[in-house]
Order: sequence, then C-alpha cells, then structure tokens
Amino acid sequence: MTAPAPIIAPSILAADFSRLADEARAVEGAADWLHVDVMDNHFVPNLTIGLPVVQSLLPATTLPFDVHLMITDPRRWAPGYADAGAYNVTFHAEACDDPVALAKELRSAGAKAGLAIDRDTPVDDYLDLLPSFDTLLIMTIKAGFGGQRFIPEMLDKVRAARRHVASGHLELRIEVDGGIAADTIEQAAAAGADAFVAGTAVYGAADPAEAVRKLRQTAERTAPRW
Repeated sequence: MTAPAPIIAPSILAADFSRLADEARAVEGAADWLHVDVMDNHFVPNLTIGLPVVQSLLPATTLPFDVHLMITDPRRWAPGYADAGAYNVTFHAEACDDPVALAKELRSAGAKAGLAIDRDTPVDDYLDLLPSFDTLLIMTIKAGFGGQRFIPEMLDKVRAARRHVASGHLELRIEVDGGIAADTIEQAAAAGADAFVAGTAVYGAADPAEAVRKLRQTAERTAPRW
C-alpha cells in the first residue's frame, strides 16, 4: 500500500501578524492547508488569535484552514470554527472529557475532526477512538509556543498510531506539529506521519512557497510503503 500524498500545512504562528492575509497568500499554490494555532492563555501559557480573526482571514485565501485549538473547554468553542468554514478543527484530548461527542459535532457542522495529543500524553489511551476522527495531531514539542526544538522521541507515538491505523484500515491523517523543518520532516515521514505543520521553516524563509515545495519533496522521497 502506498502512503497518501503528504500534506504540508504552514503555521501562521510564525508569520507576520500585521500581514496575515498576505502571508497566507504567499503559500497558496504550494501548501495544502493553512495551520492556525488558537491559544487561550489557560490550556497553554500563550495567547494568540481567536474566532474573529479566523473569520476575517478565511475569505482572504483559498487554502483550507487547519485550526488547532489549544484551549480549555473546546466543546464550547470548537463548533464555531467549523461553522465559520474551517476545513479541519483539532482539539486536545487533555481538554475534553468526551472527544467522540465533540468529533460528531464538528463533522455535523461540515468540518473534519482532529484529536491532538500533547508531548506528555500517551497515545495508546486514544487509539480506539480514532475511527471517530479524520486527523490525529501528535505534538513533537510541548504545546504552547512556536520555535521549539523537535523531540524525536515523540515519533514512537507516530509509529504506534500508524500501526493501529494500518491494522484497522482507517482513513486518518497522522499530523506532526513542532520543530518540523528540512532535517526533521524526513524522520517524521519515515515514522509514518503524512501531514506536517511547519512554522519557522516556512515563514522564516526568504521564499515561503519554495520552502513548502522543498519540504514536500523531502516528505515524498521518505514516505514508506505501508
């Protein structure tokens, strides 16, 4: 079985916040998704953007929005992002007492549903829930801040998830987020990830679109056959 084509999702957390529309358009035609980190200064010790900014930014680009909610009480807020038109809405397992119910709400609202697992959370406890989701986001750093160093030990979770997905013939993207760059995307792809969030590696480059293309080439070259 051949791995699906990789998804490259530049993270606007690393973009120029005074020019978000321009920064989003800078990767059109190269990126697959636009990754939007929503942080609330409660679930994580950082504060970024919220629903009003997402609603304003959606019409400015043709890219599907991959919204990553690092917030408390996602049951209250997540459906709003789906209603706004986000393509994929991911919330953290650690912040939700009934992930499957919220996934159903998101799908009913027209979005894909994603489950995120933070650095210190074992993935094994959530593998049986994966049929209810479209994306499993495995943090390869501690959630909360961009620019952190990639933690290769987190790839054990990716491998475990990939084995589970393959054995159950599930249609699920395994996404990695944190420290993804030219030298780490290869490791993540080899472990079984097929969607890659890249912030500084894209928006810190002179040509963000070209940076996306290079990341894709590396992921495609490395992708195993499952």
